[in-house]
Amino acid sequence: MEWTCCTDFHEQNILIVHPNFDPVAISIGPLSVHWYGLMYLLGFGAGLVLGRYRAGKSGSGWKEDEIFDLVFFMAMGAVLGGRLGYVLFYNPGFYMAHPLDVVAVWDGGMSFHGGLLGVLAAIPLYAKKTQRRFFDVSDFLAPLVPAGLFFGRLGNFINQELWGRPTEMPWGVLFHTAPDAARHPSQLYEAGLEGLVLFVLLWWYAARPRPAGKISGLFLAGYGLSRFFVEFFREPDGHLGSVLLDWVTMGQLLSLPMILAGWYLFAARTAKR
Repeated sequence: MEWTCCTDFHEQNILIVHPNFDPVAISIGPLSVHWYGLMYLLGFGAGLVLGRYRAGKSGSGWKEDEIFDLVFFMAMGAVLGGRLGYVLFYNPGFYMAHPLDVVAVWDGGMSFHGGLLGVLAAIPLYAKKTQRRFFDVSDFLAPLVPAGLFFGRLGNFINQELWGRPTEMPWGVLFHTAPDAARHPSQLYEAGLEGLVLFVLLWWYAARPRPAGKISGLFLAGYGLSRFFVEFFREPDGHLGSVLLDWVTMGQLLSLPMILAGWYLFAARTAKR
C-alpha cells in the first residue's frame, strides 16, 4: 500500500492517488478475508453493539439477548435483498444471460435499495416471532443502520468502486481502476452523509419516545435525500448512464420513493400527535 501526495501520475498533476489497498485484508493460510467482507462484518457488529446498548436503556422494551436474532434476521434480508436488487435494478440483462453469476457475490454488485427491501421483508417475520408491531421493530432498528452504511461505503472506497465523476477539486482522488482523471471520492461523501450525519441525527432523535413510525420516516427521508444529493457527484453505471431526463440516475430514481415515504410517515405521524 502506498499513499502518494503532490506527485505526477500518468503525466497528470494529481494531488491524491488512491493507496491501492490489497483487496485481501487478512490472510491466514488458505483463509482470506477481503476488505469488503470485513466491512460488512464491522457494520453488522456495530449494529449488534449499538442495539444492545439501546436495549439496555430503561424503558426500551427490548432485552439485550434479543438483539443478536434481530441483527441476524436483518443481515440475511440485507444481503439477499442487496444482491437481488443489484441484479434486477442495475444489470438484469447480464444476469439473464449468465444466471449462475447471480450467486457470485465475491465479484461485487450489491444494491442498498434492494437490501432495504430485503430488510422490509424480514421485519414482519421478526415482528411476528417476537409478537411486536412492524414499527416497533423498524423504529428500534433505524438508528443502528447508518453505522453499517458507514463501513460499507469505506469498503467501496478501499475496493476502488462506485467512484465519483471527474473533478478538479483539490480533494479529487485518482483511482487505479479509473486512471483517466481525478474523481470525487463519492464513497466518502456517502460515508459522511449516510453514515455519520444520519447516525447522529437518528441517535439524537430516537433518544426520546416518539410516535410509531416517525423514526423510520426520518431514516427513509434522511437516507433518500443524502443519496439523491451524492448521486450528482457519483459516476453513473456505465451500462445505464442517466435513466430519466438525461440527468436522473438509477440511484436517484430509487431514492425518490424513500423520500416520499419518509416524508409521509414523519409528517402524518406529526399531524396525528
